Amino acid sequence: MSEAVLELRNITKSYNGKRVSDGIDMTIKRGDIYGLIGRNGAGKTTLTRLIASLSKPDHGELSLFGETTEKGLLEARRRMGCVIEMPALYPHLTAKQNLAYYQKLKGIPERDAVDKVLDIVGLTDTGKKKFKHFSLGMKQRLGIALALLGSPDFLILDEPTNGLDPMGIVEMREFIKRLNVDFGITILISSHLLGELSLLATRYGILEQGKMVKELTAEELAEACKESLSIVVENTAKAAQILETHLNTTNFKLISDTEIRLYDGFDNPADINYLLVQNGIRVQSIQAHGANLEDYFMELVGGNPHA
Repeated sequence: MSEAVLELRNITKSYNGKRVSDGIDMTIKRGDIYGLIGRNGAGKTTLTRLIASLSKPDHGELSLFGETTEKGLLEARRRMGCVIEMPALYPHLTAKQNLAYYQKLKGIPERDAVDKVLDIVGLTDTGKKKFKHFSLGMKQRLGIALALLGSPDFLILDEPTNGLDPMGIVEMREFIKRLNVDFGITILISSHLLGELSLLATRYGILEQGKMVKELTAEELAEACKESLSIVVENTAKAAQILETHLNTTNFKLISDTEIRLYDGFDNPADINYLLVQNGIRVQSIQAHGANLEDYFMELVGGNPHA
């Protein structure tokens, strides 16, 4: 079993009497790219701020690299980098000058630390170009470079593709994958861009109104979203028996007392409907079911995923 980098248990936080994190349980394992999903206002940024110690929970326990005490967490957070809001980088300084300033501020002794992170984020050739003249994508990368100073094992990125054009989004996605695969960094990404997260994440946490609705792996999501026929009937046990006998298949799942998901024959629902009706099964509905991450999110929480 992979080591848990981060564990939250019953984390609760309120502002002005409103509970914005409500009894959250969450686990991020070593090597994960963990996609924290939720519409705007669901509590994603509040949660990432709590994890980064930019805010303190009212209740609950947080474990980081196995540390739970105040002293232990302080030490563990030295192994963490985060970009939650655009860091205070100086507009009149170059990329190297900005990072050199923060290297001294953080007391990082390695002489080549700045050059290393600039190489990782692809900003070694910016020369004397000042930060104020950087494109948005370059600014995002420099913010991540700042978070990488000190060689963290765990990185938190809040909406890292926000405001980027399509090419910039693709470049950021590939860059994040490289951080995870080539440098072994466990990454938490908070985003409401579900389609983009589905191309990155190995594990997901879905937030709604401050609650953790669901945690699942990419494999579990693929299983939940695979193409099927959703068949709603009054008697699932008898319907299952008919499917097994007449279609010679057990490739179905009883979802509830009234719903069966059939993973064979989804290309001919009319024939399936006729088979069941002819054998005395009243079919209330039959429809193709094949979801992506956005569809799955909608099923769980309803409404507009981008709201």
